[in-house]
Amino acid sequence: MANITFDSLKKDISSRIFAPVYLLMGDEAYFIDQLTELLLEKVLTETEKDFNLLTFYGVDSDVNAIVAAARRFPMMAEYQLIVVKEAQELSKFDLLDSYVKNPLKSTVLVINYKHGTVDKRKAVIKHIEKNGGVVFESKKWYENQVPSFIKNYFSERMIRIDEKSAQMITDFVGNDISKLIQQLQKLEVSLPEGSNTVTSELIEKNVGISKDYNNFELLKAIAEKNILKANTIVDYFSKNQKDNPSIVTLSVLFNYFSNLLECFWLPQKNEQNVMSALNLKSSFFARDYMTGLRNYNAVKVMEIITYLRIFDGKSKGIDNHSASSGELLKELVYKIMH
Repeated sequence: MANITFDSLKKDISSRIFAPVYLLMGDEAYFIDQLTELLLEKVLTETEKDFNLLTFYGVDSDVNAIVAAARRFPMMAEYQLIVVKEAQELSKFDLLDSYVKNPLKSTVLVINYKHGTVDKRKAVIKHIEKNGGVVFESKKWYENQVPSFIKNYFSERMIRIDEKSAQMITDFVGNDISKLIQQLQKLEVSLPEGSNTVTSELIEKNVGISKDYNNFELLKAIAEKNILKANTIVDYFSKNQKDNPSIVTLSVLFNYFSNLLECFWLPQKNEQNVMSALNLKSSFFARDYMTGLRNYNAVKVMEIITYLRIFDGKSKGIDNHSASSGELLKELVYKIMH
């Protein structure tokens, strides 16, 4: 399957270079929705939509009706646009193959298949690709991809954001792009008049993340072995557990120490090699690993990873009958730093 990206599709659609069939599938709904909205905007004018736009819903649509509609010719327009939403609920999905192996160039058929993928070995996939169509898989992102997305989102709007602030948002929202966009839009409209910079203070005020007490600052304190700062943040977390769920803190710490362990096997432990080994986009993120390499050794890091696994179990009630998540986190951070 060709490596088709969201950006390349967006560029082609914006330039009115259309494929006869788009199968947009995967677990990340945001990109599927964005491409569908762009096609709705670009394929037809508002006047043309009256006669040439059809929308089907998989849960109550018949494949034969979709195929029959796709084989019609547009009325007073270059294209007709057919959008099939919730295609994962479509009964006898494979019957679409009868159309996609010989699609009309005057029809743009958009198939939205969310929360999963079509088996790539199926004939319908092969025929879409063979006949000039597009198969796009919208995958859930890893959290380390999110800060770059945040920076690009703001950059396109001529807004600046620093690495720390982007990571703060990532730690708070995670890799749910739809929820992330809501927070970014909130920050965009909250910018003071005349300002084009998203700051940690703006985030604290409008998103609800403390600029001083967050997972980013906790990780930095642990890497530096700044016991006082780490304990202060953990104490804050224990008093504000709703806004600082332990599962998120665990994920941040596990990711850091797993990566740090990998760094110990590098022949040359410098910033550039760390960035390359961990596929980091910025030296900003490599600094915490360089600090960690100075303050911890490989044996200790392996112990820490064991502590993290035990903490995960206890937070789920395994061998834990009374300790709160705040108490467990205090114990964990103590063991990490001593």
